Amino acid sequence: MKAMSGSLGGIMEACCLQPIDVIKTRLQLDRTGAYRGIVHCGSTVCQTEGVRALWKGLTPFATHLTLKYSLRMGTNAVLQSAFKDSQTGQLSNRGRLLSGFGAGVLEALVIVTPFEVRLFLEQVVKIRLQQQKGLSPELLKYKGPVHCARLIIREEGILGLWAGAAPTVMRNGTNQAAMFTAKNAFDVFLWKKHEGDGKVLQPWQSMISGFLAGTAGPICTGPFDVVKTRLMAQSREAGHAKYNGMVHAIKTIYAEEGLLALWKGLIPRLMRIPPGQAIMWAVADQVIGLYERRFLPNAPL
Repeated sequence: MKAMSGSLGGIMEACCLQPIDVIKTRLQLDRTGAYRGIVHCGSTVCQTEGVRALWKGLTPFATHLTLKYSLRMGTNAVLQSAFKDSQTGQLSNRGRLLSGFGAGVLEALVIVTPFEVRLFLEQVVKIRLQQQKGLSPELLKYKGPVHCARLIIREEGILGLWAGAAPTVMRNGTNQAAMFTAKNAFDVFLWKKHEGDGKVLQPWQSMISGFLAGTAGPICTGPFDVVKTRLMAQSREAGHAKYNGMVHAIKTIYAEEGLLALWKGLIPRLMRIPPGQAIMWAVADQVIGLYERRFLPNAPL
């Protein structure tokens, strides 16, 4: 049920916040200073490519979020059950952190199953589509998600779909450990809501807790997100790439562009992720609450 609630929340989040993700990606890939900020980037994209360009990559992004949140919420629920004290049934803060980290790592590394291949494929394809600048379809290298995936495999090999795996693992693991722990803490602190107590938050309460819980991750994981985007966006057509891996990319970006370059796109991430978490948790808490009210009271012990 928690997996399903996350899936529905992911669909809603993708539709609402895709333009912010497009702007974030463009800013992270901007090495020449073409964009002077968030507003200028958005207006430039609209003027040169049309308003619909702000929703470029929506199909892979929506599918990605649906699968990601389903896996995240379901895995976290399973791991939390495993880490609960067998005598008291209570979950410690350490257990909550480990559950979130494990869910984040699994979310990022879903490659040994068909779902994992698709997650990384969609993330790479989404970024390649978003970085293209042009109005005329015949001028675009990638004509769409399927064409983009085929071209990546043909030019860069199947390993091209694994680009950015290491920083994605570090980013997602750290991010989910912080997010699940913070969400529970804010629920308790603000609304006296304890997990499993039968109380269902109002949507606006879930949105506030989710928004606050979504602010810490982007600050902590900024460098991993920038490196992930650079690794996924770089092409290997000539047989060699600028960045050889996560550590090399961090060192190169720091040496060439300075320390703050590792947090490029932070403001758009803060504009997208906390509102996204607010939307996702507003939907997820209601779905879970509806299920608990209807079925758990009569469930056999």
